[in-house]
Amino acid sequence: MTTRDTVPAVLVHALATSLTACARTPKPPAQDVAATTAALPRMVVHKSPSCVCCAKWVKHLREAGFSVDIRNEGKLEPVKTRLGVPAAQHSCHTAQVRGYFVEGHVPVEDIKRLLVEKPYARGLALAGMPMGSPGMESPSGRIEPFTVSLVGHDGSTTPFAQHGR
Repeated sequence: MTTRDTVPAVLVHALATSLTACARTPKPPAQDVAATTAALPRMVVHKSPSCVCCAKWVKHLREAGFSVDIRNEGKLEPVKTRLGVPAAQHSCHTAQVRGYFVEGHVPVEDIKRLLVEKPYARGLALAGMPMGSPGMESPSGRIEPFTVSLVGHDGSTTPFAQHGR
């Protein structure tokens, strides 16, 4: 048998082994497939050019697989007003994704849940800048309890997710 004769046999064995391994690999649940990086939409983040915590929040989004366009704004109030963010819910940055706003340091898992559930609402808001929220991490690891709110089209808010409890 020559080397030329063994190459196809080696390739056939490698192919058969890999196909057998693939057949044994369980498929992820459908909901996990929807949350893959390829399925995540592009986000637009409006922020102050000098805000460090906003840049950290954008890093949190990107590490989770979102593509992010950053819009450095001199004044954020007109953006918040245009998108319908209630004044009591304001934070340091405002994002847009698939027709929703995301105000403040909202954790990425809440954004993904919003995109899967698609509630009839304007968006999510995390008022202020709670310690331990994404982009507001402390060296000690301390997390202030905080609640992300779902903002309705009438400006009303209801709890959407609680963290740090």
